Amino acid sequence: MKTNIKYILGLFIIALIFSSCNEEEYTLGDLSAPANVVINTEVVGVNAAHPNGDGSGNVKISVTGDNALSYKIDYDANTPMDLVYLPTGKTTKKYTSVGINTYRITVIAFGKGGTSTNLTKDITVRSDFTVVPEIVTALTNNASKTWVVDKSVAGHIGVGPWNIASIRPEWWAGGVNEKVASANCFYTATFTFATVAVSGTFSLKVATPDGAFTKTGSLTTLPGIPGSGDEGCYSYGGGTSVFSFIPASSGAPKVPTNKDNSTSTQTSILLSGANTFIGYGAVQKEYEILVITPTYLFLRVQGTETGNAWYLKLKPAL
Repeated sequence: MKTNIKYILGLFIIALIFSSCNEEEYTLGDLSAPANVVINTEVVGVNAAHPNGDGSGNVKISVTGDNALSYKIDYDANTPMDLVYLPTGKTTKKYTSVGINTYRITVIAFGKGGTSTNLTKDITVRSDFTVVPEIVTALTNNASKTWVVDKSVAGHIGVGPWNIASIRPEWWAGGVNEKVASANCFYTATFTFATVAVSGTFSLKVATPDGAFTKTGSLTTLPGIPGSGDEGCYSYGGGTSVFSFIPASSGAPKVPTNKDNSTSTQTSILLSGANTFIGYGAVQKEYEILVITPTYLFLRVQGTETGNAWYLKLKPAL
């Protein structure tokens, strides 16, 4: 009996060994990158008389590709690369540089296992814009007018998401005199907006007697700022540049989407060059005018960190 038990046990062990040697094979399947990726564009208002569109600057964009699971898009190769998700493969982009301009769109189509395919396409778009005269008068007094950050009001600096669903500093809003102790240059810098009657253009002169309030390294465009360091005041001699009024690229409505949101004038101040700023020395140079009166200027600018918006409240200098 013992012999039979040992014999049976031996057969079981042998069977177990053989079964453990028969490993299952797994495959990841086809990991080919997306193919036949196409960027389709429709410049709104194109016809025989208007080959570059109706002047709205709106372009309908759709992307398709075989085996593509998702897409990212950069709308303009002339600016720093800023790839944003395009979940449905469709969007409408508003280009705001005044006149007829050519933009290079870059799309990355992602497939299984992280595979990807890149594609670019050039489009030429016309954008027309005439600023409301009341905005020019309030900002420049039709000659020259100097503004400063208004430290006497709460929320004169703040941060929130960069989108049109929340046009307010919902993440953080500074209190009265928020930066006096840590970065008083934020309040002593002056910003003089002027009309240049001879050329019909506009200029901005920035004076920074106590330095510029900014970040460092790649987080600012201001020349001479250190390559690393904390946000704060840095020695800067100021600068002068031209600026233009453009339709706000955010697409924010004039009427707020909910009771907590600010309005928008749908107009932005676009600074030229890299040596001027308003309030905060950001990388982006488009400052959207949310509210403007002769005594109050409420701006927001796309933050250096992707997805952030900085809010600024200014008043005329004494």
